[in-house]
Amino acid sequence: MKTPQKPKVKTLKNGMRIITVPMEDNPTVTVMVMVEAGTRYETRATNGLSHFLEHMCFKGTQKRTCREIVHEIESMGAITNAFTGYDYTGYFAKGRSVLFPKLLEVVSDVYLNSTFPEAEIEKERGVICGEIDMYEDVPQSKVQYMGLEALYGDQPAGFTILGPKENILKFSREDFMKYHKDHYVPEKTVLVVAGGVDAVTVEKEAIKLFSGMKSSKHLGKKRIGKQQGEKIFIKDKKTDQSHLYFGLRSLPLGHKDGAAFAVLVGALGKGMSSRLSFKLRDEMGAGYYISADAMEADDAGVFEISTGTQPSRVPEVIKAILGELQTITEEVMTPPELAKTQEYLIGRLYMGSESTHAQAEMVASQAIFHQPLKTVKDIEKEIRKITVQDVQRVAKKYLKPERFHLALIGPHKDKSAITKAFGT
Repeated sequence: MKTPQKPKVKTLKNGMRIITVPMEDNPTVTVMVMVEAGTRYETRATNGLSHFLEHMCFKGTQKRTCREIVHEIESMGAITNAFTGYDYTGYFAKGRSVLFPKLLEVVSDVYLNSTFPEAEIEKERGVICGEIDMYEDVPQSKVQYMGLEALYGDQPAGFTILGPKENILKFSREDFMKYHKDHYVPEKTVLVVAGGVDAVTVEKEAIKLFSGMKSSKHLGKKRIGKQQGEKIFIKDKKTDQSHLYFGLRSLPLGHKDGAAFAVLVGALGKGMSSRLSFKLRDEMGAGYYISADAMEADDAGVFEISTGTQPSRVPEVIKAILGELQTITEEVMTPPELAKTQEYLIGRLYMGSESTHAQAEMVASQAIFHQPLKTVKDIEKEIRKITVQDVQRVAKKYLKPERFHLALIGPHKDKSAITKAFGT
């Protein structure tokens, strides 16, 4: 199977973009429609509406019932689903390449023609509330949202994607209709098709289905403000293990330090040979999971470290993490460590982009933020240019202790030892 070709972009008269990622000889195709609509487009009163609407788009269209949508897709041996984030919502279907026209037709129907039946809204309230309960019971997920709330405070970037139950229980059909009309417009919509297809075929079929969308006024997201939440955000809960989140605001997409920062994050917490993994797992035996990650949007970014440990060892783990952060800012990493980190990141990049779905999501997430469409080879070149001096420079510039926030879930009525370890 050959390497994916450079994405081919066509913009319709109504402003919608159609992007094809030909993957010659690939037997499958992924059709993905992504829209600039997510949690950051909400208010406190509408928090959760983006995600709830994503569910409702599968509950019936002008042509198909809820059952007919999934039955038609699965009868072809294909799959369909959707996802909601802070900056976008995506709808997709994946199946054999020969099914492309039908997959596109079903996804476009779900995206454009949903009717939001009253009866289905009432039933789906219980589903969403159950999803909220599920994540409340998973401290690894809950602490992530606590971390974002600590970083951003009372603004959409600090909300949860699912929203509170009180909102879910009150949303009306009119709320869904208005949100869909306001946000699901061609200027904010990107169609990406990746797999064994050609651009001519994709564009021909897409124009038939999407050219009728009417242009509309842009409704943008609220830009992130300076306000923050708590420096240390602790939820006292009876758990066998405490779950920690270190976070700070970092770099937006397209930043000149982006590649160097990615290597820095990789050295700290990507893979079992990373500094944090070696320190906490191999040297201290303090817990099972530890990772570092960076999330980026067009106007902001987040650097985060997540781990779990015995409640009694939380102060010790906090000090160990802060120690590793200090070390990487004060000491230049060795060339062998840099080379290992670069190869790890590049290897994961290629392995993570093998499927048509991965290609579609990678390209769609770049396009939705109006970024240049980079291939994995483009990203590889950027990573290979980074030097040990680059890594230390961005570490010193961004990993300042006073910029970090800590979120924690576990049995911690007495917070004094934690506060002392964190240095506040």
